[in-house]
Amino acid sequence: MRIQVFAVLKDFFKKEFELKVKVGTISELRVQLGQMNPNAVPVLKRCRFALHDEFVNDQYVLKGNEHIVVIPPSSGG
Repeated sequence: MRIQVFAVLKDFFKKEFELKVKVGTISELRVQLGQMNPNAVPVLKRCRFALHDEFVNDQYVLKGNEHIVVIPPSSGG
């Protein structure tokens, strides 16, 4: 599974990386990423996850070969 992160998440993870651990849902992926870097947990709790240019919810079932984009909340205008 390929993970791509943006903005503040690049302080905690490489911009793109391969996740070799099997996770079943976005919720499980969120937990796994938090275990990889506990300092990122507060940000991960507020992030949205997307596949194929569409946001998915925490119950979305993963197949294991996706390219997932993790987008933190942003501010500005």
